[in-house]
Amino acid sequence: MIGIDSHCHVFDPARFPFAADASYKPPPAEQGSPEQLTALLDANGLAHALLVNPTSGYGYDNRCMMAAIRASGGRFRGIARVRPDVAASELAAMAAAGIIGIRVDLVGDGVDVLRDPATSQLFERVRDLRWQVHVQCENDQLAEAVPILLRADVPLVVDHCGRPDVTRGLSQPGFDALLQLGREGHAVKLSGPFRFSCHPSPYQDVSPFIAALIDTFTPARCVFGSDWPFLRTQDRPDYASVLALLQRWLPDERERQQVLCDTPARLFGF
Repeated sequence: MIGIDSHCHVFDPARFPFAADASYKPPPAEQGSPEQLTALLDANGLAHALLVNPTSGYGYDNRCMMAAIRASGGRFRGIARVRPDVAASELAAMAAAGIIGIRVDLVGDGVDVLRDPATSQLFERVRDLRWQVHVQCENDQLAEAVPILLRADVPLVVDHCGRPDVTRGLSQPGFDALLQLGREGHAVKLSGPFRFSCHPSPYQDVSPFIAALIDTFTPARCVFGSDWPFLRTQDRPDYASVLALLQRWLPDERERQQVLCDTPARLFGF
């Protein structure tokens, strides 16, 4: 089994200092270099990783991630954070460097960023590049965002199971909207349970949400992400324990291989 981590971050503030206006600058204990990530992948039998440029620390500065992709020999690909008015030439350079999409962070930027006319133009450029849009959201943000995102007519991948409020049960507007995206043929990351669980590992209260996502999206449109190096978590997990959650969520080995290997290879071009 050749596994793929479909959501992780890299930090190298010695070479690439954090943005001056970053709302959160990860302390050393929360940082993780490309070399450390490579060692973790090797130790856990994973072949590739999809890097996501983090809002924390770097914001719209993608240089650290792109340097890691260049040095990886094809092992990494990336999802960039860009301003809505980014130049087309900059996007083209990113595409040539191994970037396959952009991340829209509704948690950090709010849903109103989708109503910016420049965002509509950005989505047109994403379509022209045949890129994807990865969406970070929480609670009911997706209910407001889905109509706009569907009009954009781009492939969507939702981060961290949509970060629902687990205390409200499965029937809540944001999670209903996420399931709608599953029925529309988009994808979801089975990642970041520690971002929305009220329990410690193994995050038992997220299990009904995971099951609903797997049932609706099917393993053909679910991918696994570790969210390493686990920024802003009260009880930081270790990589192997997060990877082991797949055994609980997908006891069937064939389905587990789809989510960990086949589906991300197809979606992200590994």
